[in-house]
Amino acid sequence: MEATEPITLTQYGLMAEKHWREFRPKMVKVMETSGTLQQRLLEAEERTDAEMDEIRRKLIQEGWTAQQAHDSAWEIVRERYILLPPEDAET
Repeated sequence: MEATEPITLTQYGLMAEKHWREFRPKMVKVMETSGTLQQRLLEAEERTDAEMDEIRRKLIQEGWTAQQAHDSAWEIVRERYILLPPEDAET
């Protein structure tokens, strides 16, 4: 088995891991068992970053301040990849 570089997560990846462990423990267990947790966290933070950047830019072009654009983009994107709904809330 090859040694791989450890993945260094940013605030979004760390936030996702904390949230997922608390609210999605079954999902985390499956990912840990399959060895995909770190990669999935990295993907979640990359997608969050990319979508937030796109939304921020659009809002700034519409005349929003940088802070307003950032805050609004976070509210729009955060539940897509980071703050997933609890497992027992799914139907």
